[in-house]
Amino acid sequence: MTDDADPGAGAGSDDGKLAAFLAGERLDDVAIYLTHDHLDERGKIANMGEAVDEGVVLVVPGDDGRRAFAAGTGMDPMQFAKGAMDRDGVVYPDLSGGECPDAVAKPEADHRAEFVFAFGEERNEGVGGLYAEGDVMHAYAHCRCGTDYSHKWVMGEYSEEPAVEG
Repeated sequence: MTDDADPGAGAGSDDGKLAAFLAGERLDDVAIYLTHDHLDERGKIANMGEAVDEGVVLVVPGDDGRRAFAAGTGMDPMQFAKGAMDRDGVVYPDLSGGECPDAVAKPEADHRAEFVFAFGEERNEGVGGLYAEGDVMHAYAHCRCGTDYSHKWVMGEYSEEPAVEG
């Protein structure tokens, strides 16, 4: 686990936090991707995260992150995750969006991810399956078409294919 202060990171930069999170070094934190449409007008949230093409990815301590997610989306993050976990989709490995599983069936709709909520879970050989292979990234996305979906993978072994547990 790293400290929240990232030496060498400039003001408004989250590069060190995001890289550490994606590498499984910040398992007590959560990551939140928000499109520009979900960012506050003063830019305060944008200055706290790493800018990506369509928005910002924030990495924050777990409880603070859950509160920030609720404030930014109006949704409880764990209820959102619970609903999204029933549908497999693709969330990009840098958490900057995803590919909606309904895009083929509903081509007329806008299928850009509006937000992503993600957290890592420490390797747990006792559980078996995917969790025995390494730390697992859990990522949950909400599409503009209204579809919620999930994607999980062993950190460092990203695949667009849904993870098979067994």
